[in-house]
Amino acid sequence: MSERVLQVEADGGSRGNPGIAGYGALVRDPVTGDVLMTEAGPLGRASNNVAEYCGLIAGLKMARLVDPSARVHVLMDSKLVVEQMSGRWRIKHEDMRRLAAEARSLYPAGRVDYEWIPRAENKDADRLSNEAMDAGAKGVDWDAGASEVTVAAPDAAEPEPTDARAVAADDEEPAAPAASGAAETALQGLPGRLHHVEVWVADLEAAERSLGWMLEQLGYECNGRWKQGRSYQGAGEYIVLESGADVADGAHERRRPGLNHLAFMAGTRAQVDALTELAQEHGFSLMFEDTHPFAGGRGHYAAYLETDDGFEVELVATA
Repeated sequence: MSERVLQVEADGGSRGNPGIAGYGALVRDPVTGDVLMTEAGPLGRASNNVAEYCGLIAGLKMARLVDPSARVHVLMDSKLVVEQMSGRWRIKHEDMRRLAAEARSLYPAGRVDYEWIPRAENKDADRLSNEAMDAGAKGVDWDAGASEVTVAAPDAAEPEPTDARAVAADDEEPAAPAASGAAETALQGLPGRLHHVEVWVADLEAAERSLGWMLEQLGYECNGRWKQGRSYQGAGEYIVLESGADVADGAHERRRPGLNHLAFMAGTRAQVDALTELAQEHGFSLMFEDTHPFAGGRGHYAAYLETDDGFEVELVATA
């Protein structure tokens, strides 16, 4: 059986660039031509490029809901987004880098491909983005029920027969309600992957020198830099280091309830050893030295390292 493909059509616009902005996206079955899901939304004041990326992200998220195991073919009339997401054009603007990183994190590499189409062939996504901008100009939310882009009606499901044995007796505790069939269907095939991890730090510069350095050694790429944060893109998920006024006073304490440590696949045993040695020159100290490298148990070759400000990282040998 051939692999299912879903078609995402996305667009965004800005009246003024920057100005009143909105995005629109839909998921289509390329075999039947049916529109399976739509989404649009006003963005307040934003640029055209930001709106187009927001449309792409909305479309990819909808495709995951429709069928997370399907491949995705994206159609957009934005040459910029198509070329950047295909890896042929560099992304220079910080906002674009963050949005592109979010889009890439939604699917494993190779599961999504991109195609540029003329605006005239992107009418439905264009219509949705204009509806979103109209709503934004009025200060209201986009109304899916009033949209000119209609979603195909789902196939009617046959009613399930009533089973008298399932009716609880008067003296029995009522059974917990079962999840609806629609909800169960929507959740089938979820990939079990992290989207991103956000680590709040008291000292961003120190965290960048230690945790940021470590992430780059492990193959993450720093793809976003702003005054109070850094973003590092991995093969799928991304990791954010962020500081600022919202971070509560006090040092990180990994033994309190909450996140204890981050564990990473770090290649061969020799690579783990080499990175462990280098890490101790970049603000890390080796933990559990008396049982290293089997502090996690026999057969689990790993290094446990801690930064000066108390963050723990585990480097696991996977080969």
